[in-house]
Amino acid sequence: MEHGGAEAGEEPDRDVARVREPLEEAGPRVWSRNFTLFFAARAVAKTGDGMLPVALAAGLLAHGMGASGVGLAMATFTVFFVGFVIFGGVFSDRWGARWMMVAADLVRVVTQGTAAVLFLTGHVVLWQICLIGAVNGIAAGAFQPGVASVVPRVVRDVQGANGAIRTAEALAMLIGPAVAGVLVATVSAAGVFAVHAGTYAVGALLLGLIRLREPARRRGEGPGYLADLVEGWHEFRSRTWMWSVILLWMVLMVTLWGPQIPLTSSEIILGHGAQVYGLVSAALGGGTALGGVLAMRIRPRHPLRAGTIGLFGAGVYSVTVGLGLGAPWLALGAVVSGAAMGFWGVMWMTSVQTQVPGPVLGRIHAYEVAGSVAMLPVGQALAGPVAAVLGTRTVLLAGGVATLLVGTALLALRPARELTAVSPPPPRPRDPDPSDRSSSPSG
Repeated sequence: MEHGGAEAGEEPDRDVARVREPLEEAGPRVWSRNFTLFFAARAVAKTGDGMLPVALAAGLLAHGMGASGVGLAMATFTVFFVGFVIFGGVFSDRWGARWMMVAADLVRVVTQGTAAVLFLTGHVVLWQICLIGAVNGIAAGAFQPGVASVVPRVVRDVQGANGAIRTAEALAMLIGPAVAGVLVATVSAAGVFAVHAGTYAVGALLLGLIRLREPARRRGEGPGYLADLVEGWHEFRSRTWMWSVILLWMVLMVTLWGPQIPLTSSEIILGHGAQVYGLVSAALGGGTALGGVLAMRIRPRHPLRAGTIGLFGAGVYSVTVGLGLGAPWLALGAVVSGAAMGFWGVMWMTSVQTQVPGPVLGRIHAYEVAGSVAMLPVGQALAGPVAAVLGTRTVLLAGGVATLLVGTALLALRPARELTAVSPPPPRPRDPDPSDRSSSPSG
């Protein structure tokens, strides 16, 4: 495979190692100063992101906008995120991922602060909330490419770092909704939006403290934006293992992940109560954290093959709900599905980060994210109408069957199945810091 990919059964292309920027400092395989700052920024941001759905739903419902208003606000974010993330990849590779992430966080400090003021004063209009969602979607699209491209530059053990991040994100998504629920009950939805704005401010500060040489270009240097966009597409298309996985993932978005949240929530709440649904949701998050921990320990030679084997368990949660099983079985199914997704997520992200050259990583990650997320709203939109015709449980069981079929298809794809892991590079001496005069020859 060209451009840094690995043909089936071959070792990864050594060009990837040559073109990837060296780490800024030697030291621990994972917990360097830079990664610790990045890890903390992600944990804080994900905690805030976990708070948002609770605040948005509670705030809009309190103002009489109903479930359709909540859905429209969330859909606006998703549409603008998917529409902009590809351009965010171009800007990230061109201007530097870290500064794009800092700027995106600062924009969201303003938007979420504005939302807090609107809810505090009671002057809430749906179009204003949708506009804020659109700006947040664009900011998230600018932020997301950096999630992939910064990690290989701040650690030597990319898989270990991804496992730690996945575990922290899963735990944060458990803590966030709980904190939001307390704040809504004791303060108001406005208080949650204010805290959410604060998480972005903390994230921007932490990311700003990371020391990296940004590969920003000077004005007029290199090809134009359109050429960068086309180059990113060619790099993405040249990797059969990547685009074939994305195509199959789009199937899962429509058949499993899109229907899962709306259909499992209604089925469990109506059949077992809201408390059981909360416990099952916590089990799902705990399982995802478990998958991240397992991915830190298990180091397969063929990461996508191992990830796909784990992925067979992703549909267990939907199947347990579709079979109408009791609460303990629902919780167990949620743990299994969460662990499967957590493990797969680390295997996939590590493969992308270690198989793709650094100068195009932001754009390629943007293309694969756009392809993955684009079909999620389709699955969510179709879930209700299809369930009305076939039945909720039938749709959930079909999602479990689709998972098995997609997993089988992934194992049949030789480029993905035989993709070989890239070993962590050895430590290297720390590069001199231009700002540290003692590191210069003149002392």
